[in-house]
Amino acid sequence: MHPLRSSPACQGRRSGAAAGRPGGRGGGRRKGEGAARYSRPVTDLLDDPHAAARAAAEHLAAATGVERHDIALVLGSGWGGAADLVAETVATIPSTDVPGFARPAVEGHVGTLRSIRIEGSGKHALVLGARTHLYEGRGVRAVVHGVRTAAAAGATTIVLTNGCGGLREEWAPGTPVLISDHINLTAESPIEGANFVDLTDLYSSRLREAARSIDETLPEGVYVQFRGPHYETPAEVRMAQRIGGDLVGMSTALEAIAAREAGLEVLGISLVTNAAAGISPAPLSHAEVIEAGQAAGPRISALLAQVVAAL
Repeated sequence: MHPLRSSPACQGRRSGAAAGRPGGRGGGRRKGEGAARYSRPVTDLLDDPHAAARAAAEHLAAATGVERHDIALVLGSGWGGAADLVAETVATIPSTDVPGFARPAVEGHVGTLRSIRIEGSGKHALVLGARTHLYEGRGVRAVVHGVRTAAAAGATTIVLTNGCGGLREEWAPGTPVLISDHINLTAESPIEGANFVDLTDLYSSRLREAARSIDETLPEGVYVQFRGPHYETPAEVRMAQRIGGDLVGMSTALEAIAAREAGLEVLGISLVTNAAAGISPAPLSHAEVIEAGQAAGPRISALLAQVVAAL
């Protein structure tokens, strides 16, 4: 049995999310009341981030006509065009129309939430193209609002993608890498209170095997999340290597932790967009990240489409 299904903490959180899904018990709240209350983007000052996620899920169900989304996709830098090849689009909604969401602050992230129908399976996926990063200053609750919304919308599986710096010279820009584990150097956690969530096999070995059944050449590695927004120094990159890191970036780890708390099974895929500082003599820039993502677009889009269809 997968550890997600046997963890009481996870089971309790999933049941709470399910209670707020459309068609479940909403605590007696009148329709539309939650959307009005959480019309502003989520921050750490919000009194109940889980209620905000339920309000967002209710809004998505009404706007898309899809009561339940089975899978969620978070599209990172370089992955923005991937959803076009994954499945048929049912509805596209600007992120600013959905309770608790804000427009992306980073070029390369699309500012929409999209409902798509996966051909042949009858499943629906929620594509989150409006990622919030910790360095934007809105707090951890904002960073994981999309993940919690996906759980409240019914998702049991989430695919987290990102663009990252590579610490291995053999991984050229454009190489997709499965995340096997992470090291969280943000000094933050999305979990609050005495809720001791186990992170063993956080990045599901079952889902990684499913991805490798699509492309057996996919490597895997440990992702290290820094706070950003500045890039890592060469000394920090050497430190990340010495403590077991293979990839460095500014997202994903906090979202994965929140996903485990909510009971979701997690697949993480990084796109190496550049060699990390000190490995390559060239200075780093976000334009380089965007360019590498565009060049790798056809390959990673096809890969993601096949992986999602296999989940």
